[in-house]
Amino acid sequence: MDLEPLLFNITAGLILGSIYGISTIGLSLIFGVMRIVNVGHGSFIMLGAYIAYWLFTLYGLVPLVSLAVAFTLGLALGMAIFYIMVRRFLGAPEISSLMAMFGLGVMLEEIAKQFWGIDYRGYSWYLGAIPYLGLRLQVTSILGAVLGLIAAIAIFLFLFKTGVGTSIRAVVQDPVGAYICGIDVHRIYSTSVGIGLGMTMLGGVLLTLYNPTGINPYMGQPYTLKAFVIAVLGGLGSPLGAYIGGLIFGLVESGVTYIFSQMGSPSPGSLALFLGFMLLIILLLAKPEGLMRR
Repeated sequence: MDLEPLLFNITAGLILGSIYGISTIGLSLIFGVMRIVNVGHGSFIMLGAYIAYWLFTLYGLVPLVSLAVAFTLGLALGMAIFYIMVRRFLGAPEISSLMAMFGLGVMLEEIAKQFWGIDYRGYSWYLGAIPYLGLRLQVTSILGAVLGLIAAIAIFLFLFKTGVGTSIRAVVQDPVGAYICGIDVHRIYSTSVGIGLGMTMLGGVLLTLYNPTGINPYMGQPYTLKAFVIAVLGGLGSPLGAYIGGLIFGLVESGVTYIFSQMGSPSPGSLALFLGFMLLIILLLAKPEGLMRR
């Protein structure tokens, strides 16, 4: 087996992993603050991808602009969803919020299907490619990974260096104690859901930099499954763990897919996903709380 193509695929895995990580931070943040599992996660990734697609094709706006638009819309949508739906499930059995988020995700998919159909769409934003280990890396993919890293650092600084971030961490530790200390817990909940969905939709925009031609209403379903694996791998509720888990999952997926393809496997992508789940099981046996959660 040639070493250079393997190293190239490992690098591509880190690039993809950075985008996976930023797409999962929102899921992990919402669970960490409210203990609500957003099983409709992939539908919000889909919305972010469509924002990038429509702004580019209709108005010629590059995805860098779409990042700000997607985050802002996700923030507003998340806060509205909290006050309209999520707050009604506070204190209810977890299955209630789980089913509600599942239904919301399906509803968003069907609305998108009615408006835009089920055909795959895409756009072309070519910034060139750089030679690397005998092959070429797309500049847009590298840009997506760098922006994912910047967004991960930004959310980390927000949580640990701002007053709102401190309030969020206080609510995570003890909602009743935070309320007694004067923190508006419902406002923190709504802000957390807003930031979580904002980051998720921002992740959808970044995914189009890596794969700009795979946009349809059901594109989010495989990302939901991967996001849960990544979030559990990193430690549910830990945004930093979600990003690191994304890097590991992307590395395993890309590297193992290449190795199995060189071995003549008929379905290397499926085997790579299987190995990712095996890695998760092994990790949970050794560290049930995940990599970064204490």
